[in-house]
Amino acid sequence: MRINHLFYRSFAATALLLVCGLIYSAGAQTSPGQMSRPQPTPTPTVVLPVKKGAQPVTGKANLYCAGFIQYAPAPNNLQIVGGEEEQEQRIYGFGDYVYINAGAQQGVREGQEYIVIRPRGQFKSRHSKKKGWLGVYTQEIGGLRVVRVKDQVSVAQVISSCDDLLLGDLLRAAPQRVAPLQREEVKLDRFSEPTGKQKGRIILARDLREMVSRDQVVFIDLGSEDNVRPGDFLTIYRPLGKGNVTRFRDEEVTPTANSGFGSDIYKGGKFSNKAQRVKDPNNTGIFGPMVTTPQILDKRPRMPRKVVGEMVILSVQQRTAAAIITRVAQEVHTGDYVELQ
Repeated sequence: MRINHLFYRSFAATALLLVCGLIYSAGAQTSPGQMSRPQPTPTPTVVLPVKKGAQPVTGKANLYCAGFIQYAPAPNNLQIVGGEEEQEQRIYGFGDYVYINAGAQQGVREGQEYIVIRPRGQFKSRHSKKKGWLGVYTQEIGGLRVVRVKDQVSVAQVISSCDDLLLGDLLRAAPQRVAPLQREEVKLDRFSEPTGKQKGRIILARDLREMVSRDQVVFIDLGSEDNVRPGDFLTIYRPLGKGNVTRFRDEEVTPTANSGFGSDIYKGGKFSNKAQRVKDPNNTGIFGPMVTTPQILDKRPRMPRKVVGEMVILSVQQRTAAAIITRVAQEVHTGDYVELQ
């Protein structure tokens, strides 16, 4: 019995020492001061929205594919005369290799870039008041970069394409163009007063469209001779009542009154529905002369113009300019008027 009692006391002492060791170890990792000190509440970070700067009105696709109407362009003999895969293709696009008819003897260097153009001929428009032809309408087809120069021929790679490139397309040194910046968005004033500044008309739309809308390229008969510049904004408008594709008669077809439709007993009246008023109701019967739409139009005061959109000029030639439509109130078409804001 004594031995068991001694064993029990020894076991209890050992267990007590083990517990104390564990408590001490935990205390060494976390000091009493740290255990009692409250953790600070993190301060919230307020992230304010960053105001974006003005964005360009269009990207490179419209900026370098718009085309132009140039008055009396200078002669140009630099052209595409072949292609690496011409045994099986006649049209070329992005990534293809083509040959141009100039090399080291003509001053061509590796890395030079050109735009590909396609003149389509002298252009006139019945919408313009300017006399004679306005210039040579020229499509912009794409861009090339010279990758190898030989004696009289150079190899170029198509680095951008707006349309299929063809043999015979001409080359020009690539221009540096900068897209105008968008203005702060404000509601289009559909009843704005004229500014009295330069006026012109839309004479052509790219891809021969007749009806155009936002982000599409058009050409106007205002150019450097009219003191317009890239970045100028213009209002697009037309006279009130103009612009329909279909036409309808202005004369009414409904008489003021008729007979034969009312019953014989109740006689609801002879006035025609949807007819206009008689001119002199106090001295004229129901069959008297009525006012007509042409009479009203002829005698009314000068009416506001109809504002249909807004545009900004991308590039300017002597007699014309290329512009992109930025805002619309409805469809825009060739023949619409424009005025510098």
